[in-house]
Amino acid sequence: MVSRRLEKPVLLRYNACLMAISAKDFVSLLQDAGFNFFTGVPDSTLGGVIATLIERRVYVPAVREDEAVGLAAGAYMGGKIPAVLMQNSGLGTSLNALISLNLIYLQPCLLLVSWRGHDGKDAPEHLVMGQVMTKLLDLVRIPHRTLRAETVREDVGWAGQVFMSQRIPVALLVTTGVFS
Repeated sequence: MVSRRLEKPVLLRYNACLMAISAKDFVSLLQDAGFNFFTGVPDSTLGGVIATLIERRVYVPAVREDEAVGLAAGAYMGGKIPAVLMQNSGLGTSLNALISLNLIYLQPCLLLVSWRGHDGKDAPEHLVMGQVMTKLLDLVRIPHRTLRAETVREDVGWAGQVFMSQRIPVALLVTTGVFS
């Protein structure tokens, strides 16, 4: 389902000082990899990506993260390759749907999760989830990788490979500053 066109040259523009990737280039990379259905809940870290998806008319907004997971499962059953965008606090909201629907019934989706509270830096309400998010993903057996601008091709390729071979949700964790 996910295209193997990752070898196709995609111009990736980086901010030399911050090693950030343009949100538009990232969306192009996802689309070139075959992802063609995007849903989620607004988030400031993913704001540029969401704005690009809205501009390209490929984003279906959701009210809650578990609703977005359900939309993605339906899209997958309809032949689409889905991605769900959320903040890590929304990961907690969506865990039941991910476990009882996606993992059990092999309904894959790419989770793009902004990592609020990463390295103990953020508003107090984000610190606990920031500390436990990777352990939580490990506990529920959702493979994950932290997205980095300098390895974005490999990260998206890894996600596509896991998506196809295991047919389960896979998460790319996004820290502040990855997107310009």
